[in-house]
Amino acid sequence: MKVVLFCGGEGMRIKDHSGPIPKPMVCVGYRPILWHLMKYYAHYGHKDFILCLGHGADHVKRYFVDYDETVSNDFVLTGGAHVELLRSDIHDWRITFVDTGLAASVGERLVAVRDFLDGDEWFLANYADGVTDAPLDDVVRFAQESDRAATFLGVRPNYTNHVVRSDASGAVTDVQHVTEIGLRINGGFFVMHQRFFDYIGPGEDVLGPPALRLAADGQLGSYAYDGFWACMDTFKEKKLLEDIYHSGLAPWEVWGDRRVAGDGHAGPRGDGFLEPPVLTPLAQG
Repeated sequence: MKVVLFCGGEGMRIKDHSGPIPKPMVCVGYRPILWHLMKYYAHYGHKDFILCLGHGADHVKRYFVDYDETVSNDFVLTGGAHVELLRSDIHDWRITFVDTGLAASVGERLVAVRDFLDGDEWFLANYADGVTDAPLDDVVRFAQESDRAATFLGVRPNYTNHVVRSDASGAVTDVQHVTEIGLRINGGFFVMHQRFFDYIGPGEDVLGPPALRLAADGQLGSYAYDGFWACMDTFKEKKLLEDIYHSGLAPWEVWGDRRVAGDGHAGPRGDGFLEPPVLTPLAQG
C-alpha cells in the first residue's frame, strides 16, 4: 500500500524549540521522527511513500536528497574514502515529494495528492508526528474486513488530567483519571479506502465534518490498541521519546533489536508528564 504522510504543518506547540524545522523533522536520537515512522511502515512492506509538504518543505527534501546511510547503519571504511555499507535503510523506498501548500488543512493535503495514489483502492495515512508498536498487518486486516472507508488506531490518551463529576450544587461526586474511563483518541494511524474522498468537502479536515458523515453511514472504524503509542506535539513529549530511545529499548523500533515485551505503554507521573514505560528486552532468536 502507498503511505500518505502529512508533513506540511507548522507544529505550533513545538515550534519554539524546533525553529524553522517542520515537526516531522524533529529528531529522536539520530533521525527525524518522520524517519522512524517510515521505518515502521517499511518493516511491514509498505515502502511507497507520498509526503504532503508545506511548511519547511526544503528541510524535508534536502534531508532525503542528501541522505547519509552511515548515520544509522554499520559500514566498512577503506582507503579513507570508500564506504561499504553492511546494511541500508532506504535503498528500496520510493518517496514522492508533493508541495500541498503552506496553509492547507490535513484534508486539503490528502485531496491534493489523490492522483498520486494511482487509483489504489486502499492506502495508509499518518499525521507524521507519532510512533507505535501496533501490529500494522492486523490493523490493515481489521480495516479491510470491516470494509469501512476509514479506520484509525484508537489509543489510550497520555493525558494526566482527571475527569470530575459534580451534582447541581457543585459538590464533587466522583474523580477519575482520564485513562480510567475507557476514553480513546485518534492515534493518527489511518487505513483508508478511496470511498473516503466521497465524504470530504472543499477545505475540510480529515476528521471533523467528514467523520460525522462517515459515522452516520457506518463508514468510520477504530482499531482499539492498548500497547505503546506516543505523539510528539510538545517539547516535553519529544524529551520522553528521547529518554525511551536512549534507554536502548525503543518499543516502536519493530524493525530491529530495540523492541520490548509487555504493553510498553507510557503512564502518568506527578509532574504533569509521562513516565517512560518499564521495558523488558525481547529474547533474540
